[in-house]
Amino acid sequence: MSDFPRSLLAASICAALFIPYSYAETAPEGNKQSSVIIGQCRAGDIEPTNQNEQPINVEADKLEAVNGDKATYVGNVVVVQGKKRMTADTVTLHQQDNIVVAEGNVGFDDGEVQAVSDKATNNLNTSQLTLENTNYHFLCQPGRGDAVYVAKTGQALYEIEDGSITSCPDGDNAWRLKASSISIDKNEETATFYNPRMEVLGVPLLYVPYLTVPIGDTRKTGFLYPTFSFGSKNGFELNVPVYWNLAPNYDLQTDLKYMENRGTQLNSHFRYLSDFGSGHINYEYLPKDKEYEDKGERWGFQLTHSGIYNKAWALSLNYAEVSDIDYFSDLGSEIGTRQDGQLTQEASVSYRSTDWDLSLLTRDFQILTTSGNQPYRLMPQVAFNYYAPNLMRYLDFDLISHISRFDTDANGAPSATRIHIEPGIKIPIGATWGNWTTEARLLSTYYQQDLNGVDPSEGYKENVSRDVPEFRSNIGLVLERDTVVLDGYTQTLEPQVQYLYIPKRDQSEIARYDTTLLQTDYYGLFRSRKYSSVDYISPANQISYGAASRFFDDQYKERLNIAFGQIFYLDKSLKDNFNRTSTENSDYSAWAVEMDFNYDDALFYHGGIQYDVDTSSVQLSNSTLEYRQDKGFIQANYRYVTQEYIEDTVGDTLDINTLTEDGISQLGFVAQYNMSPKWQTKALYYYDLTTDNALEWQANLTYLSDCWFIGFTYSRELDGWEPSFQQYPDAKAVYENNLSINIGIIGLGTNMAQSNNLTSNSIGYGRPFSLSN
Repeated sequence: MSDFPRSLLAASICAALFIPYSYAETAPEGNKQSSVIIGQCRAGDIEPTNQNEQPINVEADKLEAVNGDKATYVGNVVVVQGKKRMTADTVTLHQQDNIVVAEGNVGFDDGEVQAVSDKATNNLNTSQLTLENTNYHFLCQPGRGDAVYVAKTGQALYEIEDGSITSCPDGDNAWRLKASSISIDKNEETATFYNPRMEVLGVPLLYVPYLTVPIGDTRKTGFLYPTFSFGSKNGFELNVPVYWNLAPNYDLQTDLKYMENRGTQLNSHFRYLSDFGSGHINYEYLPKDKEYEDKGERWGFQLTHSGIYNKAWALSLNYAEVSDIDYFSDLGSEIGTRQDGQLTQEASVSYRSTDWDLSLLTRDFQILTTSGNQPYRLMPQVAFNYYAPNLMRYLDFDLISHISRFDTDANGAPSATRIHIEPGIKIPIGATWGNWTTEARLLSTYYQQDLNGVDPSEGYKENVSRDVPEFRSNIGLVLERDTVVLDGYTQTLEPQVQYLYIPKRDQSEIARYDTTLLQTDYYGLFRSRKYSSVDYISPANQISYGAASRFFDDQYKERLNIAFGQIFYLDKSLKDNFNRTSTENSDYSAWAVEMDFNYDDALFYHGGIQYDVDTSSVQLSNSTLEYRQDKGFIQANYRYVTQEYIEDTVGDTLDINTLTEDGISQLGFVAQYNMSPKWQTKALYYYDLTTDNALEWQANLTYLSDCWFIGFTYSRELDGWEPSFQQYPDAKAVYENNLSINIGIIGLGTNMAQSNNLTSNSIGYGRPFSLSN
């Protein structure tokens, strides 16, 4: 949480500022004290435990003393004790009352704070200290201000009247926080402001009757600094955060967010730490959305937990839910983004030992689209796994098993109980120059499917047993040499060959409950499974082959790597036909190529491509080219997927025609440039080449001073199609435009400058894999 400086106002003017006269002496002429460094942070200097035992030196032009009454140092008075230094025109000790009075240009420097006052009075019996008309300046962090009256009423208690504070440097009065009175308790590390107001260029902008902030490393309950912004969507926005230090192991931050066009939203972020792990709870509540009154109360909730108990128990919880499917589209949220199509509601607990583990898992989803696709709930899954590495020399054994219950709200879809047992043996042989792994597994699965309401034409059966053996042998080498063409570079060649055999089994009687197609790329060529989970085991009788080559400079830093490979089908009938006849298919899969390049830590490239040898065309590709330098970067990225490939891979679960009619072909640019230490600009642009429409573009200009910032952001984002995408090209693209102005202060322990960095409220750092659809 945000911390206030420990030495607020006169908090560093300690009791040793004015010391008993018995310790003072007048320095002889020509022996002026000059060892104390003035105006620099010396918080880390080592000092004795009892600072009052340090020697005290006093310099003055003359000394006037009346025995038993008073002693007055006059002219250029300098008092030095350790790293503390005080100056004044006159310093008078009233011996009978044991009171010291310093007058005229009273200055103080203790390595943490500098202060200048008109008058200072110190009662040496009670350690009470008062300062009049004081200006102060922090030396170890940004911060300065003034006060009409400062009173030190205890060892660590200060009362300040008509005081102010700002993080702006001298001569810059862009903003300041002013209060009628300020109470400081250094023991409790809190500062309490009464009637504080925020002034910008001398104009009061914000007033609250009471404000408490922390002034040390200890977390304290109190207000944090508010933020302001203006947008064409929500209008004027004011966010006032309050931090609640409830206990050493849990705390709460509540944000009162006023949106001119929407209403007032209460956001809460609760964090905790326990013996069972740590987690947080986010809750967002808008009682009435003035923009969408028909949607009633709008809220979002998220609970996450992760932890290990007693070294063996692993606990995990991730539950998120919102009031309606348009929540992320209409409101900014920390729970999710408008690109999220679903929210996960998952909990698991597992016990792990050296040789086995046992786990319990439940999973559900909240769907945020109107596509009608309803995934299955896992309610629950019990899994048991056993591991026996080195069962024999060069022989490992393992057993994977689980019992799962699947339910769904989708009409005409079965529910099921699934029992799966999968023993496997592995022979791993490895060396520094290569490895050879041979593996055999038996996948035995039993289904009890509830077919009430299911169309008989689907072909599902209530009870299904399936046994599928799997055999895989993978061998890889690592060869290395000094390159011939490039002096000082080392090249590796890493060929890899794998044979995979899985016999074909009729699996049409089984619905797919949690099985999806895995990502296809170079590394996917050498997997044993094409699909996740076990509802569909893709048959195979194939040889995968490929190679990777890497180039390292003389510091053994990788500068280039390229990997390429494909699959040779020994049984062509097991190859995905992609809606083509067997005569149109060859014995080979598409070529998969991946490449990364780094030139002089300035020019970077990443790309991947899959080239279909049957149609002599590219199935999918992605590329990113980025140039970096000290003041910023510029990046261009592109991704391409054919309509045919999308339909063949996910067409059975999504209505592709509602999303695209000609595949995906998107081009994007992202850039950031620091024009000067104070001015920064960012820009983002994504364009859909299939519809000839911009997907999104944003531009941001930020001014960052020493104590405040202002950012201007304009965004234009594709929000939908009218009347709908199915009518494309007659449909019209609908865009959401938003202009926002974000203003904040910097310093005094705040991180508000970060609110204008690359976040969802500004410009995102794009990659072709996360382009907006």
